[in-house]
Amino acid sequence: MAWDTDTTKRKLLEAGVRQFAAAGFAGARMETIGADAGVNKERIYRYFGDKRAFFGAVLEHELTALLDQIVFKGSGPESIAGFMTQLLDRCEERPELSRLLVWESLELDEPVALESRKLGCESKVCGVQSALPNLDQTKAEQLLFSLIALAVGWCELRHLASSIMSTPMSLDEQRATIIEHARALASTNSPSHC
Repeated sequence: MAWDTDTTKRKLLEAGVRQFAAAGFAGARMETIGADAGVNKERIYRYFGDKRAFFGAVLEHELTALLDQIVFKGSGPESIAGFMTQLLDRCEERPELSRLLVWESLELDEPVALESRKLGCESKVCGVQSALPNLDQTKAEQLLFSLIALAVGWCELRHLASSIMSTPMSLDEQRATIIEHARALASTNSPSHC
């Protein structure tokens, strides 16, 4: 029976997502990733190269899913709020996504798989500009960064609210607040505020 390379790569990437999200780049072990995938760790090196290259492949594979199929509907601040709602949904469905972004920023001197990830973000910058036509590319990029940072921060820093808020907020209330903040960011960039 022939070796199914595509299936093996998929299993390794999925195991890499789980292990890197849980332990970070430094903490994840290639042996553990191989065992998680049910594959000899040597396949990781054969298919992906060293640990950093594999981490890059995992992020490239997984972070494409962060923004994939999230669309801007309509225009104005409501479109941005709708985008944030979808982004928060995605982060809740796939908590590994935000964890991988945090680990990358904490542990690596520079981002991995940058060129392919930039391509994935370009369409979302265009979406921001479609929703808020008065924004130039730089401001649209900055707004997209802020939206993603809000979503990732909400997913990864939920307990922070307990140390800040005098009145406890449920997760649903926190989520609604983040969406409202996204709407407010868009409002400050809408034509009536320029």
